Formats: sequence, C-alpha cells, structure tokens
Amino acid sequence: MAFSPEKRAGTFSGIIFVALVAAAATYISELAPIAKLGISPLVVGIVIGIFYANTLHNHFPPSWESGIVFSGKKILRFAIVFYGFRITFQQISEVGMQGFMVSLLVLSSTMIIGIWLGTKMFKMDRDTSILTAAGASVCGAAAVLATEPVLKAEEHKTAVAVSMVVLFGTISMFLYPVLYTTIIEPATGFLHMDPKTFGIYVGGTIHEVAQVVAVPASVPGAPVDMANTAVIVKMTRVIMIAPMLIVLGLILSYLAKKEGGEGGKLKLVIPWFAVYFVGMAGVNSLIHNYTLAAPAETADMIKYAIGNINIVDTFLLTMAMTALGMGTRFAKFKGLGLAPIYTAGGMFVWLVVGGFVITQMVVATF
Repeated sequence: MAFSPEKRAGTFSGIIFVALVAAAATYISELAPIAKLGISPLVVGIVIGIFYANTLHNHFPPSWESGIVFSGKKILRFAIVFYGFRITFQQISEVGMQGFMVSLLVLSSTMIIGIWLGTKMFKMDRDTSILTAAGASVCGAAAVLATEPVLKAEEHKTAVAVSMVVLFGTISMFLYPVLYTTIIEPATGFLHMDPKTFGIYVGGTIHEVAQVVAVPASVPGAPVDMANTAVIVKMTRVIMIAPMLIVLGLILSYLAKKEGGEGGKLKLVIPWFAVYFVGMAGVNSLIHNYTLAAPAETADMIKYAIGNINIVDTFLLTMAMTALGMGTRFAKFKGLGLAPIYTAGGMFVWLVVGGFVITQMVVATF
C-alpha cells in the first residue's frame, strides 16, 4: 500500500516531487511561444516526465516511486471526475442535434477505425491501439488518461498514445485555418462551409480542447459564432467519454469471459470515475442555472470559484500526466516501430476527410 507505515514518507516525497515538476510544466506552458502553439501543460508535463525517466531516474530515491505511481493512478481519477466542472448540459443543448450527431458519429467511427487499423492493419497490441484511438476520437490527452485505468495499461503505452495526440493535434491546429481560408471559406472556397458549420467541424474532429480554441483564433476575421460553436461541440465530445468508457468496459469484460472460458456471470467492469464525471457535469449544470437567477455579485463569486476549481483540476491532470511520463522508459518502445504513427495518421486522415463529410451530411439533415 502506498501509505503503509514503511512507504508513507517515500509516497509523500514522490507526490511533492511530481507536483513541483507539474508546476514547472505549467509555467513553461504559459510562456508566449508555447502558449501560442496551444500546447497544454499536460503535454509539457509528460515530455518532462519522459526526460526524467530516461536520464535522471536513477539519481533519485527509489522510495519516491510509490508517490509517482499514486499520482499517475489515483490523482488521475480524481482529476477526471472534476473535469466535469468544465461542462454544462445547457452548453450541449445549445448546439442541438447537429453538434450531438457530429460528435457521436465522429467519435464512434474514429474509435472503430483506429482500433481496427492498430490491431489488424499495423499489428499493434490491443491496449496501445485503444488508447491511441481514444485520444483521437474523444478529447486528446485527457481521454487517453481516462481510458488507461479501464485497460490497466502500462505507462509507456499511454505515453505512445499521448505523443500521437500531440503530433497530429498540432498538425491539425495549423492545417485547419489554411483549409478554411483556401478551400472552405464561404465566399471564396469551393468546399463551402459557413462559420458555424466550420465551428462544428473543428469541434467535432480536432484532438485537444486547447487546439480547438486555437483554430478559430488563427482564422482572420473569424466570427465569435465559429469559436463558440467549436468549443461547445468539443465539450459534447468530452462528455461522451463516460458512455464510451462504460461501453468499452462491457466489451472488455465480455472478451475476457469469452477468452477465459469461465462460467458464471459476466463480470461487469464499470469505470465509476466516468460516471462521477457525468454527475459532476450535472452539478455544474445546476449551479449554472442558479447563477442565472442569482444576484450579480453572487453569480460572480460562483464563477470565480468554479474557475479556480478548473485551474486546480488542470494542475492535477498535469501531475498525472507528468507521473505517467516518469514511468515511461524508451526501452519499452522496442517492437512498436512506426505502427503508432501509421495508425494515428490513418485516423487523422479520417478526421479531416471523413469528419468533413459527416459534418456536411448532419448539417444538411438536421
């Protein structure tokens, strides 16, 4: 146990060490060149963590390892639950059926394609394939983090999936503004999309929340409607992580029973932190309703409190990502080759092309 008498001191030291590194990652992410690229502290944290794991790891006390593992497992789940304070059901309803259907179709199709590409086409192991697909189909690094406990995957597999999110999410962030200004923009492009529809497309297909925010900001003269729609659709995808993980847990339980050939009842694996995540989004929705009727001073205090909760939550997610990086050794990557890049690249092409087609079809239908 991490907090048993003999491990307690080392565990606390490890947690403090991870927190200090996460604080450094947060500071670095706020530097102008990094912030302009939309690189989140989560990504900076895992990069620093991986550097530590492969260079300085042997120079630190082994007793700290229990604290690092605790940060990558327990603190992670706690942070995912409080991620629900970023979402309200009212936001999801604002984009209506169009945003919901684009999110659902993109998520499910990308997840299926990604797992098939990874396991069947490029012969990757199951866990790395699922983690990579989750990162592309839902919400980037946060989705990879949320999926990891369900799979009980090794740290280096999580790191592979996150690195693919960083690579292709960054490409998306630069590609989409160019696509809009050259071939999509309603007045000049031949693949016409009005700003709101383009916002749905951006929110429904780009990996990270920060990258979604960055794209409309990079489009010259982009209306506010584009940015708001993109973020709301993205948050719709984020909240879908809970049902996705529950379905994934059911499938994995069924496959485990089938492969093991055991009789009796099927053991149901429910990621309860994902259920709590939806519950927290519900609480946030109720709070949002209350602030609409509350006096201005009270509403401002509540918004300030929730803003601080989100800041703390981002820091906890950064700690979790940093800890996962600290458990990643390059020696564990042997045998994967270019399969992760091919798999993530295939999903990237699907998101750009297939996501465009899905968005146009949904908007035309609903």
